Amino acid sequence: MQRLAVINVVGLTRRLIGPHTPCIDRFARTGSIAAVRPAFPAVTCTAQSNYLTGVDPSRHGIVGNGWYDRDLAEVHFWKQSERLVQAPALWERLRRQQPGFTCAKLFWWFNMGSTADYSITPRPVYPADGRKIFDIYTWPYSIRPEIKADLGEFPFLTFWGPAAGMDTRRGSADAASRWIAEAAKWIERRYQPTLTLIYLPHLDYALQRLGPDHADIGRDLGRIDAIVGDLIATFTARSVRVLLLSEYGIVPVSKPIHLNRLFRERGWLTIKEELGLELVDFGASRAFAVADHQVAHVYVRDRAIETAVRRSVEATDGVAAVLDEPARRSAGINHPRSGDLIAVARSGAWFTYYYWLDDRRAPDFARTVDIHRKPGYDPVELFLDRQRPWIEGRLLWRLLQKRLGFRCLMDVIPLDAMLVRGSHGASPADVLDYPLLVAGDHGLSCGSEIDSIHVCPALSQAMADPNSHQV
Repeated sequence: MQRLAVINVVGLTRRLIGPHTPCIDRFARTGSIAAVRPAFPAVTCTAQSNYLTGVDPSRHGIVGNGWYDRDLAEVHFWKQSERLVQAPALWERLRRQQPGFTCAKLFWWFNMGSTADYSITPRPVYPADGRKIFDIYTWPYSIRPEIKADLGEFPFLTFWGPAAGMDTRRGSADAASRWIAEAAKWIERRYQPTLTLIYLPHLDYALQRLGPDHADIGRDLGRIDAIVGDLIATFTARSVRVLLLSEYGIVPVSKPIHLNRLFRERGWLTIKEELGLELVDFGASRAFAVADHQVAHVYVRDRAIETAVRRSVEATDGVAAVLDEPARRSAGINHPRSGDLIAVARSGAWFTYYYWLDDRRAPDFARTVDIHRKPGYDPVELFLDRQRPWIEGRLLWRLLQKRLGFRCLMDVIPLDAMLVRGSHGASPADVLDYPLLVAGDHGLSCGSEIDSIHVCPALSQAMADPNSHQV
């Protein structure tokens, strides 16, 4: 079986390949490039699950980056257990076909308890005193101390948050992606996996923070291109095939939509007060939205108001469509984890999780980077609150307090959703904004477009036979 490295360049689209990406452009010109009809929703966890299982969310169950657990009455976001994926993974099938087949899964999601042979994923340590210590999880466990001894600590602060994709005193803007790339080379030297899955997030940050049309995007394209070019050269020299892949294309946005504020005004959202701040009581709410970029799962506990909820969402400025059960089935996302209704934003709009009407009453986690506690995706975590004086000094002081072992709130994130300039989740109107599958000169032919669930058999075929295949 031919060995393969799949480099997931998050946010890469045909529109972005050009003068700033000479390595990627040269690689694409030597082989083939196909637009991937996006997963729905076109977000990380769903797209990756489509790619690695070959089935849609109605079968694998990953309906977004987060969902509402009706039994626990809790919203879950960015959970890491691979057991959440309810369909067999590509490497599990190939392992049965090929004795000795191994897979390395490097920073792709659902990477704890994975059946992959080698895993690395971001995972802080949470001591009982409330601290959060940045770290990684690996399988086998022995990889963790060995790779950190060779590469240093993973630059967690540049993986997500206001320092992600930014030059800081502690490292370059692309530090997280560079560390992951070096980890991929480290794993290759040590273990020579049959299939290596590599996740490079750098481009994602600037595209969401600035929007894809910003003049500075060229600088970030150049940075990720250099990392990708080095990986292509490394794997090619070791007779490993390379495929480039992306999960979604990011489009410009300027309009945030606050569905939970709408539901609150209608009396459908139940708010409880804790320590003078407001939290949603999901179990007592008649309707609420779990926002995830340009898609929002709307859960309606009281069926008597479902028609009213739908009409209210449809009438909201910025909403393009609301999917009921028949539409969910047609879209391949009719699963028990799905919302009773699914709202899709029009081009230029996206959904927030915000529910408070007065910023002074916002929950304490709202001003922090807290991807698990927030009941929705929050791209505003990419920004510092510039309305606060000496915000950089405040951030450094908080980091020092944490380094000294103090418990403190990293309350440096603004509450201004208008700052966000790029989003994804809905299917873009222009194919130039679709994600991509880029093959080198090894003969894999996918045509001009490929569906997201057909990426899985394409990867399998790329390993199965050195001759040309039509996918």
